[in-house]
Amino acid sequence: MSGATVIRTAAWAPGIETEDALHAWFAAPRPLAADGHPEAKFLPAMLRRRCTPLTRIMLTAAYGCCDEAELGSVRTVFASRHGSINESIDLLESIAAAARVSAATFSHSVHNAQAGLFSIAADNRQASSSLAGQEDSFPAAYLEALTLLQRSPKQKVLLVMGDVPLAATFAPLIDEPPASYAVGLLLAASGKGRRVDIDLAPGDETVASPPWPAAFELLRWLHDGEPRLIIPTPKRRWIFTAS
Repeated sequence: MSGATVIRTAAWAPGIETEDALHAWFAAPRPLAADGHPEAKFLPAMLRRRCTPLTRIMLTAAYGCCDEAELGSVRTVFASRHGSINESIDLLESIAAAARVSAATFSHSVHNAQAGLFSIAADNRQASSSLAGQEDSFPAAYLEALTLLQRSPKQKVLLVMGDVPLAATFAPLIDEPPASYAVGLLLAASGKGRRVDIDLAPGDETVASPPWPAAFELLRWLHDGEPRLIIPTPKRRWIFTAS
């Protein structure tokens, strides 16, 4: 299987918090804002207090992508290039200063924190993956979702990609537009929606990346109805085609 049907999409970024705002962004795309996160009032208050900004953003996209009946039955792929690394930086700085370290903060800074909290909130006991792949994180997550569909084609897969800007400690090491965002894709092996196939080619320095995350670029591409999208990374080109 080289592709899947996109059944539904959802997204969140500061200032792009409604369908109308998202369609306005499609009409005039621009770099995403770096600061902000949703209230995520759909989560129980006790669970919401345990969420990092990234977790609130990613779960907002996840819930926006699924009907209530689907939340507990979808398999999931949560992807983030950096995860909750800013909380990890805070923990390491506390250790270096010989200060007290919060065990709760540590448990919510691990890379599968978003998947774990989603499984608790949605009472979801299905298969789940959490991954990071540097600049290739989003297309790698799409491939991971395809493997789940290959194994169980009758079950839908929810893919959620999100990130927040890196703390100043690491930000100078990464060449990427700072953004707080998440995108959700509900995928199926077949059904009503646009089929999106993925392929791989060697890198091409003449193909420039847009100044916003790859997942948002894929949403823009789906909305515009173009047949082909190239997402370039330093070593490869990810080629998406739609039908």
